[in-house]
Amino acid sequence: MQSFKGEFLDFAIRQQVLLFGEFKTKAGRMSPYFFNAGLFNDGDSLKKLGEFYVSAISASGLAFDGLFGPAYKGIPLAASVAIAFAAAGRNVPFSYNRKEAKDHGEGGSIVGAKLADRVLIVDDVISAGTSVRESVELIRAAGATPCGVAIALDRMERGLSELSAVQEVSRDYGIPVIGIVNLDDLALHLDGKPEWRTTLAAIQAYRDQYGVQA
Repeated sequence: MQSFKGEFLDFAIRQQVLLFGEFKTKAGRMSPYFFNAGLFNDGDSLKKLGEFYVSAISASGLAFDGLFGPAYKGIPLAASVAIAFAAAGRNVPFSYNRKEAKDHGEGGSIVGAKLADRVLIVDDVISAGTSVRESVELIRAAGATPCGVAIALDRMERGLSELSAVQEVSRDYGIPVIGIVNLDDLALHLDGKPEWRTTLAAIQAYRDQYGVQA
């Protein structure tokens, strides 16, 4: 496993963004873990989070020209990634959308850089794929090309079909989804650590029941 993945998981656990126990999902399933990217809620944690996104995006080799953050959670995420790329020596434009179009001032629903060329969508997770679909439509309507989605965690969990929401996005839009980590990475990270033995067993049981193959 790439070193940034283990470092990110340790970071998420320290920040209590990644919690273990029993949590009810939107689908009514009892999950042994819960991931809430909204708890990356200060300058230092957002700075580090942006750096982890940059590590994953760079490792993927994906070519892109700009970043897009879907309202609302994607807005600070895309900003943090743009800042992290700038710190690494690459100045990347970014933009985001309003939930409701503005009818005065500059108007419209897109804020920030003009959507152009290849645009990478930045979000926290993909649950139903709704924000990705809306983002793809906005980017294409602007004459640009959605080239991928970067997320923090791929739950690798079946949706309504035998595919996960991430796999459905890749299939439906023909674009890759880059996760900083996925559920297999989490299981591998916890493996061999006695203090996480019970948690790992619960995650593996959940994976066996609801998971998909990478």
